[in-house]
Amino acid sequence: MAFHEVRFPDNISRGARGGPERRTQIVELASGDEERNASWANSRRRYDVSYGIRRADDLAAVVAFFEARNGRLYGFRFKDWADHRSCLPSRTSSPMDQQIGTGDGVTTTFQLVKRYASGGQSWTRAITKPVAGTVQIALNGIAQGSGWSVEGKTGLVSFDTAPSAGIAIAAGFEFDVPVRFNSDTLDVTLDIERLGSITSIPLLEIRR
Repeated sequence: MAFHEVRFPDNISRGARGGPERRTQIVELASGDEERNASWANSRRRYDVSYGIRRADDLAAVVAFFEARNGRLYGFRFKDWADHRSCLPSRTSSPMDQQIGTGDGVTTTFQLVKRYASGGQSWTRAITKPVAGTVQIALNGIAQGSGWSVEGKTGLVSFDTAPSAGIAIAAGFEFDVPVRFNSDTLDVTLDIERLGSITSIPLLEIRR
């Protein structure tokens, strides 16, 4: 996958609009009842970052970023300000935020994940773009300052020694969303004061 490990400008992404998308097939029967089937097992996020452009310099930064990514060709990191931590937005990440696995005495590699739960149901999201320096790890509730490492491009946590059987492995972190531009065109408009704007700058989450 063609990907640049660079983040879209934070000052512009803060004003973005968007969130998760699901794909559901709904068939309405003659009786009025419905049959619903999920076409996607996982959600996919869409954003429009045009809302974050407030100055001419912001506009220039987006154009430069777009050109450097060759439009839709290269993916990049994006900070979703509404969902970028392993915990609630009002809290600070801790090593006990998300359980990422249970030791079996053999496995040394575990994927960072985040769970979304409501009403007894939950969905688990793989986190592939952790922010450097933010990952914390705990074994059975005890923070681990060493003995492990994390791959920033994949979100895989590797232990020097496999955690023993039954050991709960937890993590706290901040993360970015892997996205790409969803258009090969930027429609730039310059007003009388030469401030400028772009009608829409769609971004689409990259799923492997």
